[in-house]
Amino acid sequence: MVEKMQFLSLTGPRDDIDRVIDQYLSKYEIHLENALSELQSVADLTPFLSINPYKTTFQRAEDLIRSIDTSSLHADSSMTLEEAVHLIETLDKQMDEFRGMDATLEEERSKLQSAFDIISPFVGLDFDISTILHFETVKFRFGRISKEYITKFETYVYENLHSIFYKCHDDNHYVWGLYFVLESESAQIDAVYKSMHFERIYISDEYHGTPLSEARSLKEQMKEITNRIQQHTTKKQNLLIEHAQELYSAYKKLESQNRNFDVRKLAACTNKKDTFYILCGWMTAKDAKRFSKELESDSNVYCILEDEHSGSIPPTKLKNPKPLRPFEMFIQMYGLPAYNEFDPTIFVALTYAFIFGWMFGDVGQGIFLAIGGFALYAWKKINLAAIVGYAGIFSTIFGFLFGSVFGFEDIIDAVWMRPVSQMSTLPFIGKLNTVFIVAIGFGMGLILLTMILHIINGIRSKDVEATWFDTNGIAGLVFYGSVVGVIVLFMNDYMLPGGILLFVMFVIPLLLIAFKEPITRKLTHTVSEEPTGAVMTIVQAFFELFEVLLSYFSNTLSFVRIGAFAVSHVAMMEVVLMLAGVEAGNPNWVVVVLGNLFVCGMEGLIVGIQVLRLEYYELFSRFYKGNGREFKPFLKHE
Repeated sequence: MVEKMQFLSLTGPRDDIDRVIDQYLSKYEIHLENALSELQSVADLTPFLSINPYKTTFQRAEDLIRSIDTSSLHADSSMTLEEAVHLIETLDKQMDEFRGMDATLEEERSKLQSAFDIISPFVGLDFDISTILHFETVKFRFGRISKEYITKFETYVYENLHSIFYKCHDDNHYVWGLYFVLESESAQIDAVYKSMHFERIYISDEYHGTPLSEARSLKEQMKEITNRIQQHTTKKQNLLIEHAQELYSAYKKLESQNRNFDVRKLAACTNKKDTFYILCGWMTAKDAKRFSKELESDSNVYCILEDEHSGSIPPTKLKNPKPLRPFEMFIQMYGLPAYNEFDPTIFVALTYAFIFGWMFGDVGQGIFLAIGGFALYAWKKINLAAIVGYAGIFSTIFGFLFGSVFGFEDIIDAVWMRPVSQMSTLPFIGKLNTVFIVAIGFGMGLILLTMILHIINGIRSKDVEATWFDTNGIAGLVFYGSVVGVIVLFMNDYMLPGGILLFVMFVIPLLLIAFKEPITRKLTHTVSEEPTGAVMTIVQAFFELFEVLLSYFSNTLSFVRIGAFAVSHVAMMEVVLMLAGVEAGNPNWVVVVLGNLFVCGMEGLIVGIQVLRLEYYELFSRFYKGNGREFKPFLKHE
């Protein structure tokens, strides 16, 4: 159901707004509206302009609080705002010193890592690097060659090249090494190596000793830097833990103050000598009553409650029994009901689980879905898991009605019927599967019910056309209900109503539906925005009437899928049992188990989607708009 809302306006001295927010509003859920927009008819109102001086300090507090565990901390309400600001600024200044040292250490470690990455591929070179770097007549080149070219290089080039290539290291992609060449031939040799995709690596003269000794030295230095960083991080963390209680109290104080400035953005002020603030918003009727009662003893706050408000449309807050709340997920996917619209949560909960069970009737698989769904919901609180659990309960019930246990049809007797074998004879049609006939009848009943819901919504919204002349209004209900009644009489060989009564039951409702727009304008004394001639009105009415009749037929026929899936489930399990060799008397239980799991997963998913399609397209479309806006409490009771 949709909770009843009340619009409230709060006013009081401008400087008292923070106290009111902290003392009263923080304890209730209120959907705040922009006071200037809601009170446009009130003269001399201005925005509550106020710059938040604590925004930056609060952001610093947020950064600090992320580093500590606050689960066991409690805010000290006695801490003043000035003390909170001073504490955060002091801690943040100390943390800035740590951050500066962190940056220096990280930069130093990064340089050491870069130097190590350069020298480590050449640890296979057992020669002093500084000596190589100071050769005078012989040039050297450190680098790497892709393995794609090294074979070509060694086979076709290296033997005829006046150069020495020394391999130091290789991996899956490259061979690292260096080559030596006389200075007089270096330009030509460099060009040859470059053509073989030799990638040169420049070694600076900061290295001394062999590459292996340099790599070991760099590793030790990096290890030392890492230890210093860890010690530094520990000191930083210890500082925050030491002041954790104070930090948390300061954070909550600044959070409250920051929140108050956010509320001010939606407030207005009277432009008079004695300035007053005005706050507007929506509360549930229950909360509004308690809130108003609490304010009675406060002479500085004046509150006005309204059941109806000419400004914004009330937001929607759903309140359903706890077991049915998971089904609100389907409502939110389609769209929340408007404030004066029927909440279909209970309707969806009952029809969805019932139809799913009918289409997927099996005792064993139903119990499996119920246990698995509710267990997953208890563990992860996934709404869809709870829905699967409820669907599993109805699958179990229909499993008893159909006499099916894990696909076996001979373990228990069918309480109602066997979907595949039960047949009925209909006039002009002949024999037809009984489950199809019952599904069509059930669908007709649901369509009539949704029409009644549509009429209720039309009455609530005071919409004459929707209530009386719409396809799903009273005219549509009379026509479709008459069709259902005539079909039932005909199928049971009862006498049909006379011609005059049929005319009243069929023709008049259709004419009202066809010409609903001009009739509504006549009754409500309104003028069409786009005037049309009589001929165009008749043509438009004809095609609209054709579409209406087609939708009645297609929507009704759509419920055949309920019976079709009930039959297909039995057929799929027959295939599984046949593949498992059940008919031969020597079943392969592994195939039986795997087949049940496959059918349970695949067909369960398909049936779930098909039931949701029935809900949205065949039922919701008849009575539900779902154009409400969500109730979003600006402040929540902690």
